[in-house]
Amino acid sequence: MKLHLMPRQEQFFELFDRAAANAVKAAQVLNEMVKDFNKAPEMSARAVEAEHEGDFILHDIFKRLNDSFITPLDREDIHALADGLDDITDFIESACDRLVLYAVTEPTSEAIEMADVILQATQEVQKAVSHLSELRDTRKVLDPCVRVNDFENEGDRINRKALKQIFSGAMEPLEAMKWREIYDHFEEAIDKCEHVAHILEGIVVKNA
Repeated sequence: MKLHLMPRQEQFFELFDRAAANAVKAAQVLNEMVKDFNKAPEMSARAVEAEHEGDFILHDIFKRLNDSFITPLDREDIHALADGLDDITDFIESACDRLVLYAVTEPTSEAIEMADVILQATQEVQKAVSHLSELRDTRKVLDPCVRVNDFENEGDRINRKALKQIFSGAMEPLEAMKWREIYDHFEEAIDKCEHVAHILEGIVVKNA
């Protein structure tokens, strides 16, 4: 195995950028799905494509990590960030999948709201990641992370409202079970955005 003694920083940062952009693409697919549910099967297939692309990027990062003797960031941070970005896309794809798998006929207003929050949170993650190679200006990374935390709080608020609706008895039991799991995947996607924001904040503390 060939080891590279000098860190080729741009390769890691470019791959992080691609992973973050891919998460945004998946979030856009989910957003479009819930706003035009006639295209749900098509959108679900596109989400699967994004999930596969995310896996490809993740494997590329890990390969380069294994082949590099010196890295631009701590190895554990590279690993955690790559995993975290991939997790965002995974949970967005699983949310899309559940909407089709459970034969949902129409998304709830809360699902539409949460999909919008996911999109905005992934966009802030992308902004933060895009400035990761410029750690001399830490606010360009940290400010989007703060906004991600705000979106996570908003997601929690919407999820509580959704669960209140489920437990009110207004839904049929089977529908309630379906939506409770769907909401769990929506919330996990938002939580993974916050998790990545925390990883980025830790990287700033270590390297700024």
